[in-house]
Amino acid sequence: MTDIEQDMPIIDMAVPMPGFPAHQQFVLVRLNDQGLLYAFTSVKDPGLRFLVAPPEPFFPDYAPEIENEVFAALNTKDPDRLLVMVVITAGMNETTANLLAPIIVDRDSRRAMQVVLNDSNMPVRAIMRSTF
Repeated sequence: MTDIEQDMPIIDMAVPMPGFPAHQQFVLVRLNDQGLLYAFTSVKDPGLRFLVAPPEPFFPDYAPEIENEVFAALNTKDPDRLLVMVVITAGMNETTANLLAPIIVDRDSRRAMQVVLNDSNMPVRAIMRSTF
């Protein structure tokens, strides 16, 4: 492992992320002291990382409905043990979050998957405020 710390908990993907079937294990690397931004980083290739954030500080009303199949894939029944992270795209003029396809992590089993929600009203590019 190159720049990934050895003691970081490894997150196993229950289902590979779309477009990245060879990357099964990731770690969450904190990017700021407030815990608002993380790099979801591939263990196999640390150059592959996704900017992610917990949605609450940016979208306080965001409450995705998690389907039973997701609970089964993550081997959990307790919604309180799930960590929801949204994938961020940082652009020159605006930063957006994908609210339609969050990454769901079970805190206990450390299994995860990116879920495309059935609620098609959720935006793929929700504008985030520019001050973190």
